[in-house]
Amino acid sequence: MHFYDEWARSILRGHLTDHLAFYGLPGYAYVLAILYKACGYNPFVPALLQALVDAATAVLIYNISIRVFAGVGGRLAQTAGLLAVVGWAFFVPAQTYAVVLMPTALVVFIFWLVVWWTLRQDCTLGKLNTAGIGLLIGITATAIATILVLMPLIVGAILLRSTAEINYQIRRRIVLIALLFAGVIAGTAPCWLHNYFVAHDRVLLSAHSGINFWIGNNPTATGYPRFPPGLRAGQTAMLQDSITAAESAAGHPLKRGEVSQFWSAKARDYIRHDIAGWLRLLGIKLRNFWNAFQYDDLSIVTTLREQGVTFPGIYFGLVAALALPAIVRAWRIASLSRWITAAIFLHLLALLPVFTTERYRLPIVPGLLIFAAFGLVMLWQDLANRHFAPAIAYAALLVGSIAFVSWPQRDPSLWALDAYNSGLQALDSGEITQARRKLDLAYAYSPSNAEINFAEGNLQLAQSKTNAAKSYYFAALRLNPNHEGAYNNLGVLALQEKRWDLAAKFFGKALEQDTRNAKTYYLLAQAHLNGGDVANATNEVAQALRLNPDQSDFRNLSERIEQMKRTRQGSLDD
Repeated sequence: MHFYDEWARSILRGHLTDHLAFYGLPGYAYVLAILYKACGYNPFVPALLQALVDAATAVLIYNISIRVFAGVGGRLAQTAGLLAVVGWAFFVPAQTYAVVLMPTALVVFIFWLVVWWTLRQDCTLGKLNTAGIGLLIGITATAIATILVLMPLIVGAILLRSTAEINYQIRRRIVLIALLFAGVIAGTAPCWLHNYFVAHDRVLLSAHSGINFWIGNNPTATGYPRFPPGLRAGQTAMLQDSITAAESAAGHPLKRGEVSQFWSAKARDYIRHDIAGWLRLLGIKLRNFWNAFQYDDLSIVTTLREQGVTFPGIYFGLVAALALPAIVRAWRIASLSRWITAAIFLHLLALLPVFTTERYRLPIVPGLLIFAAFGLVMLWQDLANRHFAPAIAYAALLVGSIAFVSWPQRDPSLWALDAYNSGLQALDSGEITQARRKLDLAYAYSPSNAEINFAEGNLQLAQSKTNAAKSYYFAALRLNPNHEGAYNNLGVLALQEKRWDLAAKFFGKALEQDTRNAKTYYLLAQAHLNGGDVANATNEVAQALRLNPDQSDFRNLSERIEQMKRTRQGSLDD
């Protein structure tokens, strides 16, 4: 969320481009910048608009239900539609992502707007609206690229219209498909025009696809966004680390497209040399996609629920368990439901090459709710009419669905995630008691996790328990010898204890992990200066100023060093 907010504010300051290919999809950041410019810097306005869009998604859910199940019975379709809408209103992740600065709610609405448009085009698939829907998909892809997976759905709708209709002859279908792709090309133009002609880099949308592919396909991948060694958590830090690592491996600066190719090549190399392991990984990803376990890498769903921002409600596991058996039944008696199934399947295919998080699978939830509501209404009708055979068949499928969806996740670090993130947020807010409760729970789940040990060290430091903090920092380094934060904090503690040489060693190790951290160069300069090494202090503060010339603390230290050198030189002259 900070990633998009900071990017939008940078745009407002006039930094429209850094003349490099986009390294992160820019659409949402520019929308935020426009809203900030029009309404002032206030996250309430985009959140309000997203809440309205979320309400519009509920309207689409109802209309799609009416359209798809009209043949089964008008009253049944209305009841199922209303039940699905209520489910959406109380679906907790949907409530959450409607009010945070992320494009999730927008893409969910566009996704189902396209599906609704596909379903209602019986005899009105015209040139203008086909080009328009392509343009809409293209514009949306500048914020969330997975929307492009709906292209086969629309092409299928164009090709599968009845050949008896004169308006849908082969030539016309070719024209419509061409207009669809022309619309997509026009919609994505801001990205590829910038990348090709401003950055002079062959990148279509964003160059961060390569690192995402590597995170999803490497020897330590879990099917969730688990960062491999060498990459820090957090959007901005991870993207910067991916560039630094690629350039270090190449030995020279790289274009963003070359960075993407570097990581994609690593992922392909892993797949090529371990086909069996990769196939197992695909199976894990498929299970994760449907699993009731909530992997929210931001833990924002849990945080807002615990703080009473969102209403109590339902979660993915319940919806998926009810929807899967209903998909089987709807396939036979409501042929239009197959388009919804196709949309869900296409979105699943889009995530298999990378990984799954709670917000990534949110776009399919409206479709699952439509099926879940349909299944419950049909079950009630069967029982009311004493049609026990279909009711028993549905119940049998439901049992299997529940078993599949509730398959237990046995990795303790996964269960520690929400407690860890909530603990960090509480620590940042100064809520020490809450932070201790959450971080201790995370540590109980996964005591061998370097990041949890580092967080525990920060908690101890916030309570002025220096020795306990050191113990956790050293534990983090035993688990991850390249942990920059642990080296940095140990260096700060050594500075406070006036152990200048030890502080310099810690800061030097921290800089080995991140050579672009201006603050660490500044701290290293302080350690050298206090230790009497003026020459190295001069070099390090110069590096800090090179990276951040506007920082007053850096300039003050540099002037202080120069004053000391002049004073020393004057003493020698005397």
